[in-house]
Amino acid sequence: MEETFGRAAGVAMIAQYWLRWSAEHGAPRAILRWQVRRGDPFAILLSGQRGLHDPYPLIDELREPGGLLRTPLSYAAFDHPQVRAILRDSRFGVRQALGGELPGPWRKLAERVTVPPNPVEPPSMLVLDPPEHTRMRKPVSSAFTPRAIARLRDRVEVVTAELLDAMPAHGSVDLITDFAARVPIAIIAEMLGFPASDRELFLRWGDQVTPLLDIGTSWRSYRGAMVAIESMDEYLAAHIAKLRREPGEDILSTLVSSGDLDLRELQAGSSLLMGAGFETTVNLIGNAIAALSANPDQLAIAQADPDRWSDVVEETLRFDPPVQTTARQALEDVEIDGVTVREGGTVILSLAGANRDPAVFSDPHRFDIDRPNLREHVAFSSGIHACLGASLARMEAVHALRALYTRYPDLRLREAPTRRNLFTLHGFEHMPVDLGPVARTPSPDGLTGAALTS
Repeated sequence: MEETFGRAAGVAMIAQYWLRWSAEHGAPRAILRWQVRRGDPFAILLSGQRGLHDPYPLIDELREPGGLLRTPLSYAAFDHPQVRAILRDSRFGVRQALGGELPGPWRKLAERVTVPPNPVEPPSMLVLDPPEHTRMRKPVSSAFTPRAIARLRDRVEVVTAELLDAMPAHGSVDLITDFAARVPIAIIAEMLGFPASDRELFLRWGDQVTPLLDIGTSWRSYRGAMVAIESMDEYLAAHIAKLRREPGEDILSTLVSSGDLDLRELQAGSSLLMGAGFETTVNLIGNAIAALSANPDQLAIAQADPDRWSDVVEETLRFDPPVQTTARQALEDVEIDGVTVREGGTVILSLAGANRDPAVFSDPHRFDIDRPNLREHVAFSSGIHACLGASLARMEAVHALRALYTRYPDLRLREAPTRRNLFTLHGFEHMPVDLGPVARTPSPDGLTGAALTS
């Protein structure tokens, strides 16, 4: 009898999830597919039908008319001034209406479905407006101050060196799974007090949950994400209960001990920090390696001057940002360059488009670390929702790239890397490389030794 009840409860839960999916993703997915058949370039861009690997020709095509683009789903902005202005405009918020394309009764039913705490639903600060956003962000921000990031630098150096030591000289590795993902997951896991043995769990859960950031995610991907979220929340509830009994020195222990956030808020915040803490950085490192492989002259500049690796990271953020798009909803009627976005209307903001705006960046499709204004990109958003971990991601990427190319200066792509099947998060799933020989450099004591990695 208990088994039968369990199955019935499972079927009921799946039905509720399907109802919520139909509102969040099913209806937009149907509209996108219809528009794709009609040849709409914006729908083609969002659906990944074309441009998943190189979205920039489509972005240029959509930018050509100028101003805000009106689409069947929303408005869209591709120009740098527009995108930056909307990101910083308090008349826009991040919380999106659910199921606006559905009939009223269907939408109301979907709104009543409660999903487990996760990075893309309230109370995650990613989708909260002030004052709730301010209350959630303030206690977390202390972990990402310049002083806090400086304290983490030594740990990043140790983790990076350990990963490089494990690589076979003259061997072949996958730089995404064996390196780029390992550096940030180790650091953010330690910041949240998770044991090293559980890092693989969060890597797997992250892969399953990230499709929720896209528009029109399939029911199969959505269901898989919900299963992963349920497992993750069960894990987090047990971990938070342990920290209440035995707090550590990590940020999650501090948040738990403060009593400022309830369990659901702690779970949502933890899952967001865990995902954001490595998803952005792994894509940033991978995209930088791909850009450097295609532009050996730029790699040579950085290898000749270690101080230039920060320019490599900034130009990668501009040239091929790890997060391609975000969205804002008008909290009142707002006029943008002569176009009125009505209250409740959504504007999809192309961070990738803004970063290659030819009116701001000369020769925008060229990877150039000597670009004088390369730091004017909006890869980490702007305004109150600017990425909290931007400084950490920059530090991790700079050190990881410098250490990698110092140890293996002749590494080469073994074959074309494989992009992730995602639109919003833009990065690689696999990147096979031949490492080449380990460099020999003078050690601090004047003797010849293996490449230094700090």
